[in-house]
Amino acid sequence: MEKLNINTKRILNNGVEMPVMGLGVYKSQEGTEVEQAIAWALEAGYRLIDTAAIYGNEGGVGKAVLASRVPREEIFVTTKLWNTDQGYENALRAVDLSLQNLNLSYVDLYLVHWPSAEEDRFTTVNKREETWRAMEHILASGKAKAIGVSNYTVKHLEELKKYANILPAVNQVEFHPFLHQKDLLKYCNESGIVLEAYAPLVKARKMDNDSLTLIAQKYGKTNAQVLIRWSLQKGCIPIPKSVKQKRIKENIDVFDFELSAEDMAAIDSLDESIHQSWNPEEIA
Repeated sequence: MEKLNINTKRILNNGVEMPVMGLGVYKSQEGTEVEQAIAWALEAGYRLIDTAAIYGNEGGVGKAVLASRVPREEIFVTTKLWNTDQGYENALRAVDLSLQNLNLSYVDLYLVHWPSAEEDRFTTVNKREETWRAMEHILASGKAKAIGVSNYTVKHLEELKKYANILPAVNQVEFHPFLHQKDLLKYCNESGIVLEAYAPLVKARKMDNDSLTLIAQKYGKTNAQVLIRWSLQKGCIPIPKSVKQKRIKENIDVFDFELSAEDMAAIDSLDESIHQSWNPEEIA
């Protein structure tokens, strides 16, 4: 098992280094809330901030990044292309708008948010090929240091491989012990794609799980810290979301312990294969 620390980076398939965990800002309100959360996160040692066009808070993310004493090149900023911006020309316009909102000249990672090209995620409209062609252009232009996808299943990744000149560096999906997507993780590992875990805290819906509680007590940690550590030891990049300073600091305090093989297996057994968010398996 690799010895992890707060400064550990994952080397993506194009050589870009990505911090081993980050702060998600889904539903963090534009303005003071998201700016303060990021300020606390950077102070605590986070160097990865994950936003998206649809979150409506790119402006606050950019302000917080630029206001920080941490140099821009040390902060890894991710944003995402929304469904209704899919298509070649649309995607090129969308990345420019995101950069304008962020007030940044580039993002470190640009993701296709969903494998659907409509507001309703589960339609059959497929613009994935022309969208990916635009993503490759965005990478070549320097507007993104790395490109990837989000909510892609094995079938979507298999389709992408048929037309991609450049494979995604990252696939960001819902991943936690209660949705332990072993086959997808294995596929991504074998394809050189880093799996990034959103909702690693199961949206706080399983915090009172007895098995988690017993394991957390054994290590003198919280249930949330055990969940994050499990994702890290699976080789994923977790991006827990919080706007509370105490939680932000607590969530990254996971590098002073290591879950045993026995405890990892016990946590693995919690799998229910149930999505807390939308299930992309339903997207054709």
